[in-house]
Amino acid sequence: MSQVPERSELPTEDTWDLTSIYADDDAWRAAYEAVSDRVEDLREYEGRATESPDTLLEFLELRESVLREVSKVTSYASLRSAEDTRNQEYQAMQAKAESLSSTASSATSFLDPELQELDREGVAAFVDSEPALAEYEHYFDDVLRTKPHTRSAEVEELLADLGEVAGAASDVYGMLSNADLTFPTVERPDGESVEITQGNFTKLQKHSDRAFRRTVYEAYYDEWAEIRNAVGTSLKNSVRKDVKYARARNYDTAREAALDGPNVPVAVYDTLLEAVHDNLDALHRHAELKREALDVDELRMWDLYAPMTGPESPEIPYEEAAEYVVEAVAPLGDAYQERLREGLDSRWVDVYENRGKRSGAFSAGTYDTQPFILLNYQDDISSMFTLAHELGHSLHSELAKDAQPWQYADYTIFVAEVASTVNETLLTHHLLETVEDDDLRLHVLDEYLERFRSTLYRQTMFADFELRIHEIAEDDGALTPDRFDEVYRDLKADFYEPAVLDDRIAREWMRIPHFYYNYYVYQYATGISAAVAIVERILSEGETAAADYRDALAMGGSAYPMDVLDTAGVDMASPEPVESALGVYDEYLGRMADLI
Repeated sequence: MSQVPERSELPTEDTWDLTSIYADDDAWRAAYEAVSDRVEDLREYEGRATESPDTLLEFLELRESVLREVSKVTSYASLRSAEDTRNQEYQAMQAKAESLSSTASSATSFLDPELQELDREGVAAFVDSEPALAEYEHYFDDVLRTKPHTRSAEVEELLADLGEVAGAASDVYGMLSNADLTFPTVERPDGESVEITQGNFTKLQKHSDRAFRRTVYEAYYDEWAEIRNAVGTSLKNSVRKDVKYARARNYDTAREAALDGPNVPVAVYDTLLEAVHDNLDALHRHAELKREALDVDELRMWDLYAPMTGPESPEIPYEEAAEYVVEAVAPLGDAYQERLREGLDSRWVDVYENRGKRSGAFSAGTYDTQPFILLNYQDDISSMFTLAHELGHSLHSELAKDAQPWQYADYTIFVAEVASTVNETLLTHHLLETVEDDDLRLHVLDEYLERFRSTLYRQTMFADFELRIHEIAEDDGALTPDRFDEVYRDLKADFYEPAVLDDRIAREWMRIPHFYYNYYVYQYATGISAAVAIVERILSEGETAAADYRDALAMGGSAYPMDVLDTAGVDMASPEPVESALGVYDEYLGRMADLI
């Protein structure tokens, strides 16, 4: 029987090294207590932060010092919690850290209103008087542009204080889906038993035995049905939270508020939805091609992840996958490639699934730590691509930290999802051009098509769902599990027209944690569109284009995201990147049709 191991059973070398943040939990507790006391020092500047250029600089430097330590405290607790969501001690540490982070945010919330009261002329005079403030000019511009949506210092402090409570719906969902929800054990066609988990569900849906796929699919979604009302309530409250926060800041819609944060025009969102809806025929072609490859009369929901290549994915051990990724990023330059290799050798990655481990994958870290990558590696091609994806995020952070001061080292998700998908696209090109194993090459092409489908089409479908349920809330409509089912099923029917839908797939919204991230998912789709354009330019122009791309990554948050991508040679205000990416997808479908 295939069982998921306990955390203690994993080899140390396959886990991330959190001692690089704090030596142990006691050291974390000491750091927590020390920085908790310092947070209150920030409040002493309220009402006087902008009384002089010297005072403003003094406060900004204190804020950086405190928030950098708060970030480390929060990161360590969050990563410990992700290792085993059942561990109550680490859950308590994470809760304390999140509360501290919210307190720190509240303690600095007065700054934006005070800077906006100073206005642009006053800020410019401060910079002239104190040259060290010139480093903050982009930050000042970002604060001043949002003046119409910034409330009084008192209201800003209240909104910041509510940050911890505002995340309650997401926290509840996380505990339900990762800690409390368990799935049945099913029997494989070979007689071996396997426990269904969040981490292996998609892999099991790729199994070559159709009856087994159906068994897994039905057992998985039937288990979600048991907590239907709880998940529906948590999503409803998350959406209403987004709407209320937007209204509190004088935005017409939650979407407008979410996109104004990184200064992305709402038109970018609309252009994405329009371009994808206008090109659903390519997705329908993919579905029909899959039906033919699987030799079935009807494509069912348990067939969507099944590869068009026959047997299951060739086994790709983690070490082999890591080497493929290192080789694939060679077009980005020797320094980038070597930095990535060093990270893999320095325990950046927490590789394998264990009981209670957070599902999915992510890259995390702070300005003062190394990156940390959570995987649930499954020895398959999909996991290899996920490794490439998360390493793209990690290298982005490293380059930004090298080039930027603390206040600009972070970057928006809009740009982040480009860095991750560039690595995926480079990996595809590398494997298709260099691997001699025809079976592996065929599986790689199939995997990339699936990633295109799931990143450009599926994430756009998610973005449409998110927009529609927020619009219901903004019109004071009722958000119930039945309503979520209805909206989701309608979209699924449009996107997967050639396939046969069943009642269970209408619940798929329940398993998507990104719906709690407030207009996050569309950035996966815009990200792959930009990434395809960047990779095509790098492969055709060489080092000049690669240098532009590295420069864009190194900009971090020192410029607005549209300007960062412009540095890399991509105009996301135009529909061209999306349409170009869809063209590549269609071309790859043609290649796949010829091969099979």
